[in-house]
Amino acid sequence: MPIGIVTMLGVYIICWWTVLFAVLPLGASQERHEPPTDGAQWGAPDKPDLKRKFITTTWVSALLWLLVMGLVYVGWMPLPDLTPPTA
Repeated sequence: MPIGIVTMLGVYIICWWTVLFAVLPLGASQERHEPPTDGAQWGAPDKPDLKRKFITTTWVSALLWLLVMGLVYVGWMPLPDLTPPTA
């Protein structure tokens, strides 16, 4: 059963969001010695470095997506057939 491009894109988006939430806390320090004076929250990092985290998320999720697609094509992780039954 061939997999459509929309399904592949959907699997990539799910991989991307999952990896993003795993990468976001990396490099964030819990230490803050003085209260923020610029209106920031106490738990907000001083330098979030989101561009680097988005780039890291993109290439890690691409590797994860390749692994998932390989497992789907080999048959170790089959996707359900959601086509409606024919009458």
